[in-house]
Amino acid sequence: MDIHEILAHLPHRYPMLLIDRILECEPGQRIVAIKNVSINEPFFVGHFPHHPVMPGVLIVEAMAQAAAVLSFRTLGTRPDENSVYYFVGIDAARFKRPVTAGDQLRLEVVLNRHARGIWKFSAKALVDGVVTTEAELMCTQRAL
Repeated sequence: MDIHEILAHLPHRYPMLLIDRILECEPGQRIVAIKNVSINEPFFVGHFPHHPVMPGVLIVEAMAQAAAVLSFRTLGTRPDENSVYYFVGIDAARFKRPVTAGDQLRLEVVLNRHARGIWKFSAKALVDGVVTTEAELMCTQRAL
């Protein structure tokens, strides 16, 4: 999926859109997405000027955005202005190495379960094949 399809599957926009491309998507199973980490990211101005590091919460958010695309693709729907896709839980989050300007994050998300409107995922982010972050995510879609 290119950026135009991603924009159709996520309500996020700059500066909160954290996915650049979807490499693989198996609805009901898994998704693989890419986030190119540029020195031009707005968070690098203050985190940290002398050593640019992507905030861990944004890495987790990028994994959740990939999970959201997987959810919408699984349901065969797209987001609209009458609903929102929320985090309801983040468990076992681990940050194993910093992500810096120039890195390319590979976001791998697996759907573990979907029941009663709650989606559970296992997610990890990698740079050059090395895991930087991993977490278990729970999300739901709610009407506004």
